Amino acid sequence: GKGSEFTLEFPALQTQTAPAARPGNELARLPRHPSRIVVVDDNVDTACGLARLLQLLGHEVSIAYDGEAAIHLAREKNPDVILLDIGLPRMNGYEVAKQLRKEPQFESTTVIAISGYGQDEDRRKSLEAGFDYHLVKPVDFNALVTLLD
Repeated sequence: GKGSEFTLEFPALQTQTAPAARPGNELARLPRHPSRIVVVDDNVDTACGLARLLQLLGHEVSIAYDGEAAIHLAREKNPDVILLDIGLPRMNGYEVAKQLRKEPQFESTTVIAISGYGQDEDRRKSLEAGFDYHLVKPVDFNALVTLLD
């Protein structure tokens, strides 16, 4: 009735060498064509992390955190690619894509949904809104890089 005392011992962590790159890793060859990319996500960590990875590949990346800011930033930067979350505050990604697709300068812009919404209905809505591709979070970065190439 007076409690217990436990002693835990852990072995010291030994340093390991970095694993060799896997054969066929697509990231080793990039970038072939650096692009201007706008990343739009209301999750700051997600947006910044994705932007940093893309910058490391040589792309010029700008970030917006809501739908209205995304439209303004896209007009300012005239990106080659827009990576657009669907569940955004103020104006959702579907509305952003529809608005941008009405403007001639975005006709050839690649718009990729990067969203937690992955049901068939969500994919149908994204195509109707003007998205070119629909990737579900967590995004396979190699798949994304393939789309950017």
